[in-house]
Amino acid sequence: MTNRDIVWHEASITKEEYQQKNKHKSSILWLTGLSGSGKSTIANAAARELFEQGYQVIVLDGDNIRHGLNKDLGFSDDDRKENIRRIGEVAKLFVQQGTIVITAFISPFREDRDQVRELVEEGEFNEIYVKCDLDICEKRDPKGLYKKARNGEIPFFTGIDSPYEEPNAPELVLDSGKYEREECTGRLIDFVKNSLA
Repeated sequence: MTNRDIVWHEASITKEEYQQKNKHKSSILWLTGLSGSGKSTIANAAARELFEQGYQVIVLDGDNIRHGLNKDLGFSDDDRKENIRRIGEVAKLFVQQGTIVITAFISPFREDRDQVRELVEEGEFNEIYVKCDLDICEKRDPKGLYKKARNGEIPFFTGIDSPYEEPNAPELVLDSGKYEREECTGRLIDFVKNSLA
Protein backbone atom coordinates (compact mmCIF):
# COMPACT_ATOMS: atom_id res chain seq x y z
CA MET A 1 0.00 0.00 0.00
CA THR A 2 1.28 3.47 -0.87
CA ASN A 3 0.13 7.04 -0.31
CA ARG A 4 -1.59 6.84 -3.70
CA ASP A 5 -3.92 4.19 -2.24
CA ILE A 6 -5.08 6.44 0.60
CA VAL A 7 -8.32 8.28 -0.10
CA TRP A 8 -9.73 11.21 1.91
CA HIS A 9 -13.20 10.39 3.24
CA GLU A 10 -15.62 13.27 3.54
CA ALA A 11 -17.26 13.56 6.95
CA SER A 12 -21.00 13.02 7.28
CA ILE A 13 -21.24 16.17 9.42
CA THR A 14 -19.93 19.38 7.88
CA LYS A 15 -17.90 22.06 9.60
CA GLU A 16 -20.76 24.48 8.99
CA GLU A 17 -23.20 22.15 10.76
CA TYR A 18 -20.90 21.94 13.78
CA GLN A 19 -20.50 25.72 13.82
CA GLN A 20 -24.26 26.22 13.61
CA LYS A 21 -24.80 23.85 16.52
CA ASN A 22 -22.01 25.48 18.58
CA LYS A 23 -23.23 29.00 17.69
CA HIS A 24 -19.73 30.21 16.88
CA LYS A 25 -17.08 29.84 14.19
CA SER A 26 -14.20 27.44 14.63
CA SER A 27 -10.63 28.65 14.57
CA ILE A 28 -7.07 28.07 15.67
CA LEU A 29 -5.78 30.60 18.19
CA TRP A 30 -2.06 29.91 17.90
CA LEU A 31 -0.29 31.31 20.97
CA THR A 32 3.42 31.69 20.29
CA GLY A 33 6.17 33.15 22.42
CA LEU A 34 9.19 32.35 24.54
CA SER A 35 9.17 29.76 27.30
CA GLY A 36 7.85 31.46 30.43
CA SER A 37 5.91 34.13 28.54
CA GLY A 38 2.61 32.79 29.88
CA LYS A 39 1.18 30.98 26.84
CA SER A 40 -0.15 27.94 28.70
CA THR A 41 -1.47 29.99 31.62
CA ILE A 42 -3.34 32.40 29.33
CA ALA A 43 -4.59 29.59 27.06
CA ASN A 44 -6.04 27.59 29.94
CA ALA A 45 -7.57 30.59 31.70
CA ALA A 46 -9.25 31.72 28.47
CA ALA A 47 -10.44 28.20 27.67
CA ARG A 48 -12.04 27.83 31.11
CA GLU A 49 -13.93 31.10 30.79
CA LEU A 50 -15.02 30.43 27.21
CA PHE A 51 -16.14 26.91 28.14
CA GLU A 52 -18.24 28.27 30.99
CA GLN A 53 -19.85 30.66 28.52
CA GLY A 54 -20.86 27.79 26.21
CA TYR A 55 -18.03 27.78 23.66
CA GLN A 56 -16.70 24.51 22.25
CA VAL A 57 -12.99 24.88 23.04
CA ILE A 58 -9.86 22.77 23.55
CA VAL A 59 -6.29 23.61 24.58
CA LEU A 60 -3.39 21.87 22.88
CA ASP A 61 -0.32 22.48 25.04
CA GLY A 62 3.25 21.93 23.90
CA ASP A 63 4.38 19.92 26.93
CA ASN A 64 1.25 17.77 26.96
CA ILE A 65 1.56 16.93 23.27
CA ARG A 66 5.17 15.85 23.80
CA HIS A 67 4.02 13.38 26.45
CA GLY A 68 2.06 11.42 23.86
CA LEU A 69 1.63 12.24 20.17
CA ASN A 70 5.09 13.76 19.77
CA LYS A 71 7.08 11.94 22.44
CA ASP A 72 9.38 10.58 19.73
CA LEU A 73 10.61 14.08 18.85
CA GLY A 74 13.56 15.99 20.29
CA PHE A 75 14.36 19.69 20.02
CA SER A 76 16.53 19.95 16.92
CA ASP A 77 15.28 22.34 14.24
CA ASP A 78 13.92 19.42 12.20
CA ASP A 79 12.12 17.91 15.18
CA ARG A 80 10.63 21.27 16.11
CA LYS A 81 9.33 21.65 12.57
CA GLU A 82 7.79 18.17 12.67
CA ASN A 83 6.28 18.91 16.10
CA ILE A 84 4.49 21.96 14.70
CA ARG A 85 3.47 20.17 11.49
CA ARG A 86 1.81 17.37 13.44
CA ILE A 87 -0.01 19.64 15.85
CA GLY A 88 -1.16 21.80 12.93
CA GLU A 89 -2.79 18.74 11.39
CA VAL A 90 -4.47 17.86 14.70
CA ALA A 91 -5.70 21.45 15.13
CA LYS A 92 -7.13 21.34 11.61
CA LEU A 93 -9.20 18.28 12.51
CA PHE A 94 -10.68 20.10 15.50
CA VAL A 95 -11.49 23.14 13.34
CA GLN A 96 -13.36 20.79 10.98
CA GLN A 97 -15.46 19.76 13.99
CA GLY A 98 -16.40 23.33 14.84
CA THR A 99 -14.04 23.72 17.79
CA ILE A 100 -12.00 26.73 18.90
CA VAL A 101 -8.47 25.37 19.28
CA ILE A 102 -6.16 27.32 21.57
CA THR A 103 -2.58 26.15 21.18
CA ALA A 104 0.35 26.99 23.43
CA PHE A 105 3.61 26.28 21.60
CA ILE A 106 6.85 28.22 21.46
CA SER A 107 6.85 27.46 17.71
CA PRO A 108 9.94 29.60 17.16
CA PHE A 109 10.01 29.65 13.35
CA ARG A 110 7.75 31.87 11.23
CA GLU A 111 7.83 29.42 8.34
CA ASP A 112 6.33 26.66 10.50
CA ARG A 113 3.55 28.90 11.81
CA ASP A 114 2.81 30.06 8.27
CA GLN A 115 2.53 26.43 7.12
CA VAL A 116 -0.12 25.77 9.77
CA ARG A 117 -1.99 28.86 8.56
CA GLU A 118 -2.04 27.33 5.08
CA LEU A 119 -3.74 24.17 6.38
CA VAL A 120 -7.03 25.92 7.12
CA GLU A 121 -9.28 28.40 5.37
CA GLU A 122 -8.62 32.13 5.45
CA GLY A 123 -9.55 33.59 8.81
CA GLU A 124 -9.36 30.24 10.62
CA PHE A 125 -5.78 30.69 11.85
CA ASN A 126 -5.10 33.52 14.28
CA GLU A 127 -1.52 34.06 15.37
CA ILE A 128 -1.45 35.36 18.94
CA TYR A 129 1.95 36.66 19.99
CA VAL A 130 2.45 36.38 23.75
CA LYS A 131 5.16 39.00 23.92
CA CYS A 132 7.57 38.99 26.83
CA ASP A 133 11.21 40.07 27.00
CA LEU A 134 13.75 37.32 27.50
CA ASP A 135 15.00 38.77 30.79
CA ILE A 136 11.46 38.66 32.27
CA CYS A 137 10.92 35.09 31.05
CA GLU A 138 14.24 34.11 32.61
CA LYS A 139 13.29 35.71 35.92
CA ARG A 140 10.00 33.81 35.92
CA ASP A 141 11.57 30.52 34.74
CA PRO A 142 8.67 28.44 36.15
CA LYS A 143 10.22 25.12 35.08
CA GLY A 144 13.88 26.01 35.72
CA LEU A 145 14.64 25.56 32.03
CA TYR A 146 16.55 28.79 31.44
CA LYS A 147 18.90 27.99 34.32
CA LYS A 148 19.54 24.54 32.83
CA ALA A 149 20.04 26.04 29.37
CA ARG A 150 22.52 28.60 30.71
CA ASN A 151 24.40 25.75 32.41
CA GLY A 152 24.59 23.84 29.12
CA GLU A 153 22.22 21.10 30.31
CA ILE A 154 19.59 21.81 27.62
CA PRO A 155 20.94 22.34 24.09
CA PHE A 156 18.99 24.17 21.36
CA PHE A 157 16.97 26.17 23.90
CA THR A 158 14.88 28.92 22.30
CA GLY A 159 16.11 32.38 23.24
CA ILE A 160 19.48 31.12 24.50
CA ASP A 161 21.21 29.12 21.76
CA SER A 162 18.33 28.70 19.33
CA PRO A 163 16.49 31.65 17.74
CA TYR A 164 12.92 32.81 18.22
CA GLU A 165 11.40 34.62 15.24
CA GLU A 166 8.76 37.10 16.34
CA PRO A 167 5.57 37.20 14.25
CA ASN A 168 5.59 39.87 11.54
CA ALA A 169 1.85 40.58 11.56
CA PRO A 170 0.05 38.67 14.32
CA GLU A 171 -3.71 38.99 14.62
CA LEU A 172 -3.24 39.86 18.30
CA VAL A 173 -0.35 40.77 20.62
CA LEU A 174 -0.64 40.00 24.33
CA ASP A 175 2.16 41.80 26.16
CA SER A 176 2.51 39.53 29.17
CA GLY A 177 5.64 41.33 30.28
CA LYS A 178 3.66 44.53 30.71
CA TYR A 179 0.18 43.30 31.64
CA GLU A 180 -1.06 40.79 34.20
CA ARG A 181 -2.41 37.40 33.19
CA GLU A 182 -6.02 38.51 33.76
CA GLU A 183 -5.63 41.44 31.35
CA CYS A 184 -4.08 39.24 28.66
CA THR A 185 -6.74 36.56 29.15
CA GLY A 186 -9.49 39.16 28.90
CA ARG A 187 -8.07 40.51 25.66
CA LEU A 188 -7.94 37.01 24.18
CA ILE A 189 -11.55 36.34 25.17
CA ASP A 190 -12.64 39.68 23.68
CA PHE A 191 -10.84 38.73 20.47
CA VAL A 192 -12.80 35.46 20.31
CA LYS A 193 -16.12 37.18 20.92
CA ASN A 194 -15.44 39.86 18.33
CA SER A 195 -14.08 37.62 15.59
CA LEU A 196 -15.74 34.22 16.04
CA ALA A 197 -19.31 35.09 17.00
